[in-house]
Amino acid sequence: MSWQTYVDDHLMCEIDGHHLTSAAIIGLDGSVWAQSSSFPQFKPEEIDAIKKDFGEPGSLAPTGLHLGGTKYMVIQGEPGAVIRGKKGSGGITVKKTDLALVFGIYDEPLTPGQCNMIVERLGDYLIDQNF
Repeated sequence: MSWQTYVDDHLMCEIDGHHLTSAAIIGLDGSVWAQSSSFPQFKPEEIDAIKKDFGEPGSLAPTGLHLGGTKYMVIQGEPGAVIRGKKGSGGITVKKTDLALVFGIYDEPLTPGQCNMIVERLGDYLIDQNF
């Protein structure tokens, strides 16, 4: 199975008739393993700042999480494992695995909890598979 299948079939799956706005799996080296067509064009320094927050929880809180030029207010996550951000009626969830970051971006009517469940479930699976 290709990494694109994980994005298309697992991250962009339908829940109650809705799905994530965009999603991606990005290696810790910054390489894109797979992404949805709508995933924002990001800057390497944005990924570096997100990676830094996993090692130094709270480092993004003062400035916010930036991805593709969009700023998300960092809300409670799981230090070293999950970062959650909010912007208006939508937000972002980022789950760190051994080798990658799993991203999910959502907007209403999808709920933050649904986004968390989709992203974290795949992230936990990849950790179990040593990715």
